[in-house]
Amino acid sequence: MRQHFILITLLLAFVCSLHVNAEESRPAPTEQQQEHALAQIQKPMFQPLMERYILDELKAVRQDQQKLREDLTKQVTHAQLDTADRAITYTTDTINNVFFIITATASILVLVGWNSLRDVKNKVEDIVNTRVSVITNEYEARLNTFEEKLRERSEEILKNQEKISVTNEVHSLWMRANLESDVSNKIEIFDEILNRKPEDVEAIAYKADALLELNETAEAIELCNQAIDIDSDYGYAYWQRACAYALTHKHADALADIKMALDYSPNLRNELLHESAFASLHDNTSFNVILSGEKS
Repeated sequence: MRQHFILITLLLAFVCSLHVNAEESRPAPTEQQQEHALAQIQKPMFQPLMERYILDELKAVRQDQQKLREDLTKQVTHAQLDTADRAITYTTDTINNVFFIITATASILVLVGWNSLRDVKNKVEDIVNTRVSVITNEYEARLNTFEEKLRERSEEILKNQEKISVTNEVHSLWMRANLESDVSNKIEIFDEILNRKPEDVEAIAYKADALLELNETAEAIELCNQAIDIDSDYGYAYWQRACAYALTHKHADALADIKMALDYSPNLRNELLHESAFASLHDNTSFNVILSGEKS
């Protein structure tokens, strides 16, 4: 080992001597070469150091990013594993609970005497049939009630349609009666109205009026009595009966009916002097008192 060290030392000494001899044999640099060398020395010598620093920083950043990616991958993996463990645990607990419920139910069934699946099936069928029967009866009752209401509603609609049809026909007949000038034809039209609406007091009163024009006072009085029986507040019926009484010279009855007519229909007061049937009452004191609006 010592020999090797001596040999290496001799070789280094030889190399140094050769270098020194080469330096001594090299010619001296000129002034221009010295200025060029000086200019090279004045250039910034730290530029390679900056480049090396930037490269080291980039390397460190890349290593940090790689480490961060590894850490993030580990965290995500651990989170997924935790989630899977929780799901498996939840599923296991749920299955255990289901089996526990099934076991408890089976035990209860055995305790209460349902010792076979046949008994369970029969019991379930009985319960289902009973429940279905109750529901069926309930819905049948509801359906019957609904059908009854629907039938009543249909009958009501048909009646209303009939009433509307009759009302339209009666309205048309009233228009014909207003346009008719012949008294006999008017009476026929009023008869048609009464065939459709037998208790139409207005038609009865106007038919009585038409009969008075034909001097059929008895029948007119009978119709007025019929109208008053139907509606005792209809003033025009009293008016027509008063006309009939006046034509038969029953002045007391006529005056009584005039007062009733004016009580129920005050607007008839304007027709007192224009009614031709009351011509025989113009000299009557009570009639003039009624005409003047004073109470006798």
